[in-house]
Amino acid sequence: MTDPVTGQDLLRGYVDVWWQAINDFTDLLEELDESDWATPTDLPGWDVKAVASHIAHLESILAGAPEETADVGEPDHVTGLMGLYTEIGVVTRRDASPDAIINEIRSAATARHTRLLADPPTDPAGRPEPIFGGVGWDWRTLLRNRPLDVWMHEQDIRRAVDRPGGMDSAAARHTAEYLAESLGYVLAKRVGAPAGTTAVLELEGSTPYAFTVNDAGRGERLADAPPDPDVLLRMDREAFIRVAGGRCDPEPGTVSVEGDQALADRVLDAMATTP
Repeated sequence: MTDPVTGQDLLRGYVDVWWQAINDFTDLLEELDESDWATPTDLPGWDVKAVASHIAHLESILAGAPEETADVGEPDHVTGLMGLYTEIGVVTRRDASPDAIINEIRSAATARHTRLLADPPTDPAGRPEPIFGGVGWDWRTLLRNRPLDVWMHEQDIRRAVDRPGGMDSAAARHTAEYLAESLGYVLAKRVGAPAGTTAVLELEGSTPYAFTVNDAGRGERLADAPPDPDVLLRMDREAFIRVAGGRCDPEPGTVSVEGDQALADRVLDAMATTP
């Protein structure tokens, strides 16, 4: 009989995946030429340096550095308060060299990793300190989100500089499966599908994700995929990340649909759940 996973085990697993993601991210940055840092990414208004600066900013705050302030103006690509907050880290590092940004990420993440190993959080619902931007996340949300953020931005940079890779890492699977859990919300709330509608996502490298809209109008995950869902989406990990991340269109032939094509189109159009 397998022992149940404790809250501390769950959080430790997230820390391990984040740490790998950090190392993969900084290893990629080390490979780049200085000219690569000015390459635009799929994220409006952000080049490679801006993406790296964003990671440096958040990791430094989480490691205990004081909150930064800057006049970010009103850039066209920024929407919402969180967008204004994340722009601060980009502005404050405009004059920083690539080496300085890489070293900041490594130093901050190492300090935080050491602290998390020495005094690991045990309660997923507990309040982490420090946390960036005053967001009200608990330990589970924070530690689960960090691998996603780092790995998604690794992929933003890889696409920008035409260095594909990183799709088979633990952070890649973590991110894809984390985002796949939002399919029920997309189906019920964003698409507004009626009660009883079923959708299945067959994601390469993962077990299928099946959801229905319950009588309360909410997306409910099903233990087993129904044999004949209203819509079946089948795609590889990279295609799903592009759709769910709202970055860019997947490559032709990497997404297939069975069932209600009109419903599938609405689900795919509404699937982007992370900036």
